[in-house]
Amino acid sequence: MSHHLDTPLAAQGGQLYIDDLYVFNGDRATVFVMDVNSSVTKADIKRGFHAEARYEIKIHINGTDVEDLTYRFAFGEPDSDARQALQLYELTGADARDDAAMGTPIAEGRTGEVTTGGNVRIWAGRITDPFFVDLDELATINGAVKNGSPVDRSAWRVDQAKNSFAGTTVESIVLEVSHDEPLLRDGTEIGVWCRTMLATDAGGWRQINRAGHPMMWPIFWPHDTDFSDPANFRHPSTDLTEGGEEIANAVAGVVKANGTAPDPQAYGWSVARQLYPDLLSYKVGTAANFGFAVRNGRTLADNVPEVMFSLVLNTGTTAGLTSEVTKAARSATFPYVVAA
Repeated sequence: MSHHLDTPLAAQGGQLYIDDLYVFNGDRATVFVMDVNSSVTKADIKRGFHAEARYEIKIHINGTDVEDLTYRFAFGEPDSDARQALQLYELTGADARDDAAMGTPIAEGRTGEVTTGGNVRIWAGRITDPFFVDLDELATINGAVKNGSPVDRSAWRVDQAKNSFAGTTVESIVLEVSHDEPLLRDGTEIGVWCRTMLATDAGGWRQINRAGHPMMWPIFWPHDTDFSDPANFRHPSTDLTEGGEEIANAVAGVVKANGTAPDPQAYGWSVARQLYPDLLSYKVGTAANFGFAVRNGRTLADNVPEVMFSLVLNTGTTAGLTSEVTKAARSATFPYVVAA
């Protein structure tokens, strides 16, 4: 599940930990963005992508329980210019969900450069992080969800809100897929998640991190600093049966304490069913918006912390960070802003 947490494990291996997933409309194309390796973990974080890992964007078509299409990225070791070779593979049908399948190579290039191949354009490299939130406000939400207690904002003032991630960077993978791709035609309903995989000594692959909806880990598992919660390792198809009760009970507890739902348990389950399976839903070719009324993909400028806080609490919150949204997020173009 996605995170931006400053934890010992993330500091040791930030290249494998997902910060954000975005899906939005491009120029007759769908754009997928997967960000990892936030510099918030420590100043001397290891740059680049892990050369023994896989970075995968997985796509469910028209409500299927399992992925029908996977885009898999692999990276080489950094060269003398800190650039890395990259390869993109496409896997469809049964291969899309088979870790042993090799897939079809469709593009190769280097980080920091735009690469084209078939129906895709890709770019990967270090960028300024478009994500924003005030961690002091997040702490008030964390405490309420964890303890099933009223939200205490007495120590936090909206007029002093700040973007705790201003000036931070991430490694970003940007994938643009044309509407000419048969599985991603205009109007197709898709569910998207991404994950990192690491090669094992036995020759297989182990899932390290996964992400769909934003803010899941910071809201529900902020104190799990070693990322050991089962939610991180399972497939989205089992989310509701294996983890739905956990989410429902957490939400029920906090809305009951805050008096924001007449039937807290029913509301808790309604939220669990919206968040599980943990897929970012999107209709190809439409304007993306992760908002209060509609959640359809996610753009770089969407105020996802406030949307997620409001969903979990069943009441509005005021993050006070609208002015903090970066210029890059407001005017994003492919491959968007590269960090120095």
